[in-house]
Amino acid sequence: MPRRSQRERAEKGFDTYGTTLRVFDPAIEAWRVTWINAVTVARDELIGRRVGTDIVQVGRHADGTPIRWLFTETTANSFRWTGEALAGDGRTWTPEAEFRATRMR
Repeated sequence: MPRRSQRERAEKGFDTYGTTLRVFDPAIEAWRVTWINAVTVARDELIGRRVGTDIVQVGRHADGTPIRWLFTETTANSFRWTGEALAGDGRTWTPEAEFRATRMR
């Protein structure tokens, strides 16, 4: 985020582009998730599990801010991904990103 063509105009702190690695850990019966921002070299760590029909990944940004990533509205051909961070009040989840993905034919 944002699109590559808009990166130089991005608000400081909102230029993110990276790679996610998810590895299943049978010892905790969950996914260990690492996301690395290639722009800032910051690394987020999360633990992901199925919750009902959704996948919820909970962890922290590199600066310690609690985060959660939600995979919802999943079908055979699409899903919605929402990234949220916990606000300073410790109760309010603030949206950071939302993507809707659709399988290409």
